[in-house]
Amino acid sequence: MDLSPLLAVGQTALELGLICSLTVLALFLSYSMLNVCDLSTDGCFTLGAAVGAVVAAAGHPLLSIPAAMIAGMCSGFVTALLQTKLGIDSLLAGIIVNTGLYSVNVAVMSGSSLVNLNKKDTVFTLTKGLLAETPLAGQQNTVVAAIAVLLTVGFLTLFLNTRLGLAIRATGNNPDMVRSSSINPVFTTIVGLCVANAFTGLSGCLMAQSQKQAEINIGSGMVTIALASLLIGATLMGRGTILVRAVGMVVGAFIFRLVYAIALRLEMPGFMLKLVSSVIVALAIALPYLKQQWPIIYRRLSYKQAAARRGES
Repeated sequence: MDLSPLLAVGQTALELGLICSLTVLALFLSYSMLNVCDLSTDGCFTLGAAVGAVVAAAGHPLLSIPAAMIAGMCSGFVTALLQTKLGIDSLLAGIIVNTGLYSVNVAVMSGSSLVNLNKKDTVFTLTKGLLAETPLAGQQNTVVAAIAVLLTVGFLTLFLNTRLGLAIRATGNNPDMVRSSSINPVFTTIVGLCVANAFTGLSGCLMAQSQKQAEINIGSGMVTIALASLLIGATLMGRGTILVRAVGMVVGAFIFRLVYAIALRLEMPGFMLKLVSSVIVALAIALPYLKQQWPIIYRRLSYKQAAARRGES
């Protein structure tokens, strides 16, 4: 039995899952910790991809990473200001920023909808040279993505256990209590969204360089993918420590991408992939409820089967 097709699917899912898990970790910080539903994820992901691609195309692939993260922080800063200083609802603030970022992203790409990196150095091509003649030769995409995820998970675990991180978590749980404790919820919200969007910008940067291009729709649907992955990870890992939950986000991203890759392998039409994403999100949201309701459902089914047997006798 030839296992090479299965291994290829798993490899693709692992690479994309690791890169996308950075966005899932961003949503974990903003949505799960800060209790802010940030809908600017699609535009911020594209912003990170655009800035990273432009800087890499200019001959600075290593500088593209901090540049993309700083661009993501700026996006998060604007979103936070709309919420905290102008009193705009978090959902509307995310939509406004996401809409505005479309024009910003086109401007970053010099009026074009595509930046091609085929003949340019990227962090992946540089790593490929470093890994030559080693057991990891040819695995540069996985290695770079894994290093980025490890650093992000480590930083997030340490950060959320600092005084500032605990203040951010408290802001998400009970902003009134935080306000009465002389902690400024405006400041914690701004810091939380800036850090979260920095992760999203990094994710977009790595995605663009791994695909050797950044196009204006590269972030389309990313908030749906991240939400589904977050819910899958939360269902699997439960409510443990920050480290355990962060690892759950990475596992959730891998599982989502694995299902996605299998759907592509089955030659499912491209227009059906959005439906697949929607079904995965619906199942991920409904799974905790169905798990809670399962004893009741089981008793009802058992009662119906017993009644049917009595009727037959």
